[in-house]
Amino acid sequence: MYVNAVYADSEGTIEKSLDWLISSARVTDNGVAWADSRSAEELLPTLYSGGAGIVMTLLEAYRHFNDDRFGDIALRASREIGANIETWDDSSLYFGLTGMAVSLQSVHEVLGDSPARASAIRALEVVLAGFDGQRWSDAFELLAGNAGIALGALRVGDMNLALTAVTPYLERADATPAGVNWENRVGTLARLHHVSHGTLGIVEALAAVGNATSRPDLVELALAGAADVISRNEALDDGFLVPHSDPQHRPELIERYSYGWCHGPAGDAQAFRLLGAVTGDPKWMELTDRCWQTLITSGLPERLRPGFWDNSGRCCGTAGVLAFASDRYVERDQNGDFARILVDDICKRATIDIEGARWSNFEHRVSPSDLEPMTGWAKGNAGIIRELLRFDRINDGRTSDYFVPWPDQPATGPRTL
Repeated sequence: MYVNAVYADSEGTIEKSLDWLISSARVTDNGVAWADSRSAEELLPTLYSGGAGIVMTLLEAYRHFNDDRFGDIALRASREIGANIETWDDSSLYFGLTGMAVSLQSVHEVLGDSPARASAIRALEVVLAGFDGQRWSDAFELLAGNAGIALGALRVGDMNLALTAVTPYLERADATPAGVNWENRVGTLARLHHVSHGTLGIVEALAAVGNATSRPDLVELALAGAADVISRNEALDDGFLVPHSDPQHRPELIERYSYGWCHGPAGDAQAFRLLGAVTGDPKWMELTDRCWQTLITSGLPERLRPGFWDNSGRCCGTAGVLAFASDRYVERDQNGDFARILVDDICKRATIDIEGARWSNFEHRVSPSDLEPMTGWAKGNAGIIRELLRFDRINDGRTSDYFVPWPDQPATGPRTL
């Protein structure tokens, strides 16, 4: 049996990290809001690093602890998010109005708040009005482009917008020897392969929308995109490891291989889990097994060399791997040991004092290397807390999934062996 004093106090760390997150909120004319750090001035309503993502975590905490404190501040934050709809100049899921709509929809579902639902609908009306017939910006991927807008619209229940967002992928797909891929941003030569900015993020959108709207052509295109990525696997020993991009994008800054949600097997597995749910084909679970094999033999969460594993956050760090490890714990009937290792590492890296708990990511190329703690989903407390809360419930046998669904992470399915 796995025994660790740090892990045993993980719920105490969660509570302290929520204290720090709430104390970082700033009162506004409409409610409360957050910047991406305590020193930053700009208040952000977005899913990636602002209020929308933090609200999702506060709703998780509200349901987890049955504590009105978290629901009350989530509701106040939703008013501030709604007040930004008419002026926020970005339509995307992670940086714009679509993510704000997802968060507002979640407030409506969890707290029964009808103004939040009205604001979510209005946000997507503004998004649709900004469509130019092909896209909303230079981006053409999940974080900042069509794929994310499609998944967010699907989450809020706007099938028309979801179809509008994915339809251009039918015309813009480029054939490859093994399948298809897409230009992720206007003028970018490199083809990115993974979830956040690349092919598998588009695959998720096509598969999810195609399944929801009975459009087999969209699902078939998703399968062709996945086939291109699978053909690029360079791992040995039954693993799965695909390069960041081809040709390598910004090689002076970006490593060829990553392991997290953004550009590695922790995120690739989420696309494969979705394809398994949509098609019923067991080969997709076999591919998630390969992703898992690569992760558990990679050496993470140890910092094996400068730059290898310097992030505890959800987007490119340990919390994102924990999301997949928790899925495995549920779906593959595993004992959860690797997930506990990740939780232990996250808890050990927390700074805990009278202000609460928070995490500093590490950048070996600058001095000082410990970066300022951040508040949001992608790199800060909100994303880490959300994964710790879910694992705590799974480990205690209470619930197997999140209370508040995330647009690009499939719900856990039945256990398989």
